[in-house]
Amino acid sequence: MNMTKVLVATDKPFAKVAVDGIRKIIENAGFELVLLEKYTSQSDFKNAVTDVDAVIIRSDIADKEVIESGKNLKIIVRAGAGYDNIDLAACTDKGVVAMNTPGQNSNAVAELAFGMMLMAARNSFDGSSGTELRGKKIGIHAYGNVGKYVAEIAKGFGMDIYAYDPFVSNEAIEKDGIKPLNSVEELYSTCQYISLHIPANEKTKKSINFELLSKMPKNACLVNTARKEVINEEGLLKIFAERTDFKYVSDIEPACKAELAEKFAGRYFFTPKKMGAQTSEANVNAGLAAASQIVDFIKNGNKTYQVNK
Repeated sequence: MNMTKVLVATDKPFAKVAVDGIRKIIENAGFELVLLEKYTSQSDFKNAVTDVDAVIIRSDIADKEVIESGKNLKIIVRAGAGYDNIDLAACTDKGVVAMNTPGQNSNAVAELAFGMMLMAARNSFDGSSGTELRGKKIGIHAYGNVGKYVAEIAKGFGMDIYAYDPFVSNEAIEKDGIKPLNSVEELYSTCQYISLHIPANEKTKKSINFELLSKMPKNACLVNTARKEVINEEGLLKIFAERTDFKYVSDIEPACKAELAEKFAGRYFFTPKKMGAQTSEANVNAGLAAASQIVDFIKNGNKTYQVNK
């Protein structure tokens, strides 16, 4: 019987401590680890998948061609929360289980959201007079793993905390000492700060539009550590033009960045690349979780974090 092979395919490699930890988990299970790091083309990834049973990726694109070339492939795990870089339909067609590792990056994302929120409140530390977060209303749009950490940090800042999530009961939100609201419109019209944590799907793409943003109180600030696809960029430009008090901070640049730079300098901030999970702790946590989930699935059939049907 051939040994189970697990491929780690990372264009941007995990830290060495994470790779060492992954190797330990995989080899202790009696499996073989294969590394593909800093590869130069998608065909390298495709070729590496041909004889492996499992794959761990980060932001790497697991498209239909990659999935189909894995003749022994049983499971692919995205080390992180978002999984729109995996072709889920191709996985389902081929009987491959696709998973993510929810919660492993959550604290890193929440801390970044607050770092950017402070930058906005203090005018990017340009020496001018800013405002404080204490006593301000913050709305958490989607109360999942990241949202809970944001709420925890907001308590430390003494903020007035609200949340809206149609998939989480009001009782569960109230239990954490947060005020639940019953509609997205109510959240945006109540809160000066909105921290956005919704996934990008058919229902949410471009859903953060002008109509919604225009409901926000004076000196509004939208903090997006989710996905750029959820923002309606025409609406974003319109709200910037109509309301000089509106600010937008995100760890992903919108397509309209050049226009924002030309007309609205000083009222936005974007990190150079998607940075929510870019901490050494999150990097390690997500990698180890991915390895453990693969072992648990192959040995015990555990599909807890499956994201395809």
